[in-house]
Formats: sequence, structure tokens, C-alpha cells
Amino acid sequence: MENIDWGNLGFGYLKTDFNVRSYWRDGKWETPTVTSDETITMHMAATCLHYGQEAFEGLKAFRGKDGLVRLFRVEENARRMIRSAEYLRMQPPTEELFVEMVKTAVRANEKYIPPYGTGASLYIRPLLIGTGPQVGVKPAEEYMLMVFVTPVGPYYKTGFNPIKVIIDRSHDRSAPHGTGHVKVGGNYAASLLSGDWGHSQGYPSVMYLDSCEKKYIDECGAANFYGIRDGSYITPKSTSVLPSITNKSLRTLAADLGLKVEERPVAVEELATFSEAGACGTAAVISPIGSVYDPDEQKTYTYGDTAGPWSVKLYDALRGIQQGETDDPYGWNTII
Repeated sequence: MENIDWGNLGFGYLKTDFNVRSYWRDGKWETPTVTSDETITMHMAATCLHYGQEAFEGLKAFRGKDGLVRLFRVEENARRMIRSAEYLRMQPPTEELFVEMVKTAVRANEKYIPPYGTGASLYIRPLLIGTGPQVGVKPAEEYMLMVFVTPVGPYYKTGFNPIKVIIDRSHDRSAPHGTGHVKVGGNYAASLLSGDWGHSQGYPSVMYLDSCEKKYIDECGAANFYGIRDGSYITPKSTSVLPSITNKSLRTLAADLGLKVEERPVAVEELATFSEAGACGTAAVISPIGSVYDPDEQKTYTYGDTAGPWSVKLYDALRGIQQGETDDPYGWNTII
């Protein structure tokens, strides 16, 4: 532990001591167990390997200014996991089981929670997979819910400094949920090709447009997008956009700060009208966007080399609640 440079952590996997697991077998969830094993043994015909019966969540624990450890909106992650499981025809965990396993994993690895003021946090990854064997295309009869944790720093190396984004119309990042259904958590593989292309062009993040007409903004890499214009917080509404808990929180905070909140289809042409823009999510928190380049139209939309005033206010409000620096009037934190 003494070898961890908390202030210079990247965003990646760092081994911790324990993870927590529970299996759905014989019509019930088994009592969760704590293990130090980092591997999973499963049947070669497990449905997660063949038919994509897999969903994951991401949330964080923070050591606050007062020394207390806070989970941010863990119940929302539980409910989103349940929705994902139901759509993918997996056995959903109960909200109570999900929350208790998260708490157990955090407590078991408490020494890996970064100190307050380092800018780092404990990232929590609940994972639900079909472990039962099937060769025909049908749901498994056995599932595993696992929760592991790892300390992380900022998702983007720039921290809270604005990032550059490039629009990608050439690679279809179709989510594995099908047309007309709410996006579920659990598979970013379809974005890897596009992400690699963006990085090769010198951009840390890629902006995705709707897969049908390429007219509307969907997401910004692994994060939701927002723009600020004339006193409004504007964010895309699309069945292909992951319902970000961070974005949901920011919409509440934006309204309380006096911004009008608009969740609706956002045409790509609106990029020229925003005074600020950003990407938001559990990993990214808020990453201000400095510019968006559209290679097809040979246009660059610029928003400045520093975070805009509303992005700063929203970031400070969100982080203040997460870090215990300010009151939590919404009851978002669970103290453990």
C-alpha cells in the first residue's frame, strides 16, 4: 500500500485483496462469498461466452473530507443492473443483494480507498454473467454476480482540462440491444474499433451519432454528452444512449443552479451553438470538451482551453456531495 502513488493513479486495473460472488442456482441466489481468487471458472458453453448474456455496472466509493466512506447513488446502479438483466433475459439480483455485495466488497478492500484530496477514488465493478451451458439460443439456468474494486485516478489524462473529440461516421458502433430498446450496460466492444481510430488521429474521445441517419448526437466515447447554451443544459435523449447516473445527477444539479434542462434529440449542427460542452459519466465524472472536429464536414467546433463556468459549477457541486464537502440534500450518498 505504501507504494501506491495516489495522486498519480491512472484509470485501469490495480489488484486489490478481495472480490464478492453469488450464484443463482436451483431457483435462488446463494449467500455471497468473499474470495481472493481473481479468476472465474466456467463451462465452455456458458451463455456469456456465446450469446452475450452479460451486464456490468460502474460506480465509485469516496473517502470524504470527514474521513467517512461514501457510495454514490448505489441504488440507482442496482436498478439499472436489474433493467439490464431483465432485457437480456438473465436472472436479476434483488436491489438488496446488489447493494449488500457492493458494501461488502468496499469494506473488504477499505485500505485501497484513496485518501481525500488525492483526486482518486475506488472504482466498483459489479458484473452479472450467464454461467450455465447452452448450445441453443436461450437463457442460461445459472448466473453469477460478482463485485470487484480497484483504485483509479482520472479517466482522461487531462483531468479537468478540456479534451479534444472527433466525430466518427465511418464506424458503426451499434449497441448490442437492438433498435428501439433502451441501451443496457455491459458491452463496449463495438466501440473499440472506433476508439482506436480516434486515438490514431490524436483524439482521446470519439463522438458517436445516431446509427440510422447520422444526424443526431448519441454519446461521447464511454460517456454521455451535454452542451450549454443560453442558460440551458442540453443532453441527447436516445434509446442508444446509456442512461448515465452521473448525467441524471447533473440534470438535477443544473436545474437547482438555475439552468433550464433539455433532454431531447440534439442535432449535430447544434455543436456550433454551444458555449460549453462536456462528457460525463462515472469514470469521466465531468470532462470538459475543448473542441469537436468533424472530418466529414471539415469543421472544428471550439469551446476554449479551460473549463467553462457552468461546467466548473456543476463539477464542484457534484464532487462536493461525493466528497462530503457539502450537504447532500438529495440523499444520494450511502455512508459505510
